[in-house]
Amino acid sequence: MKLSEFKFELPESYLATHPSENRDESRMMVVHRDTGKIEHRVFKDILEYFDEGDVMVVNDTKVFPARLYGNKEKTGAKIEVFLLRELNKDIHLWDVLVDPARKIRVGNKLYFGDSDLVAEVIDNTTSRGRTIKFLFDGPDEEFYKTINDLGETPLPKYIKREAEPEDRERYQTVYAKNVGAVAAPTAGLHFTKEVMKRLEIKGVDVEPITLHVGLGTFRPVDVEDLTKHKMDSENFMVPAATAERVNKALDSKKRVCAIGTTTMRALESSVSANSRLKANEGWTDRFIFPPYEFKIANCLLTNFHMPESTLLMMAAAFGGYDLVMKAYEEAVKENYRFFSYGDVMLIL
Repeated sequence: MKLSEFKFELPESYLATHPSENRDESRMMVVHRDTGKIEHRVFKDILEYFDEGDVMVVNDTKVFPARLYGNKEKTGAKIEVFLLRELNKDIHLWDVLVDPARKIRVGNKLYFGDSDLVAEVIDNTTSRGRTIKFLFDGPDEEFYKTINDLGETPLPKYIKREAEPEDRERYQTVYAKNVGAVAAPTAGLHFTKEVMKRLEIKGVDVEPITLHVGLGTFRPVDVEDLTKHKMDSENFMVPAATAERVNKALDSKKRVCAIGTTTMRALESSVSANSRLKANEGWTDRFIFPPYEFKIANCLLTNFHMPESTLLMMAAAFGGYDLVMKAYEEAVKENYRFFSYGDVMLIL
């Protein structure tokens, strides 16, 4: 397929800049692949579509406050440092993006707030990318606490506002556990503790995988021929207990619902020779676009994504290109809210 086939008009006013008042009261479009029927519900109605023995697989990655602001030595120029991934824990070596990049060269030192935190630029990786080493003498707990205190919630750039205290909680799933993501697995943002409890009472299993979402999730596709696009690698882990529970559901012809495209990528990167889920960990750069035969999940919950995004392409691969593009047309007509803080689509 071609990039241009995923283009549609989306006025900027449709991009949700704040979360809904209550997580589980976002709107939910339900798309039935077998009949083509489209329903308009609210998220807490999701319980009506699942029964005892069904499994939901969630991404339990935890977003850390990855956006820091520092000052360059001597000039005092303000520099944004976006932490991408920790390369070496022992010496606090990090892969980062800096802005404005033209001012930051190898050997420069950056100072952060009134803290003792200082970083030295070790290498250039891309036009905006740098490798930096934090010069910090204290214990690891103190280092991460300093990052946590100084850092800002890494809201996507399209949200043209400053991060607010509320974002620390709302740009995080209620089941977040394993720190490592620089972007939230947004389909999971709609779950509340109450919805989780009601699923448990109904006998629906919620099982975790971990995929640490990177900024590549927002990287635009810039080639018309989709086979030439390369995804950024993301670190993931599928526990043995999750694999066992998912395979039991598949053998019993139950629903296995991937909560979000990040979960789906991890599942599809961990398929055994007999088309079952296997325990696995490592890095995945799997790019899923139509046509694609999914091996594990038979249901997908996902937010409404931007035109020409890899996330929309995965949704179209799962739901069927024509049906999903029709659903998006209806979402625009019905004023659904798009992207990270937006509404959600359940594809059955």
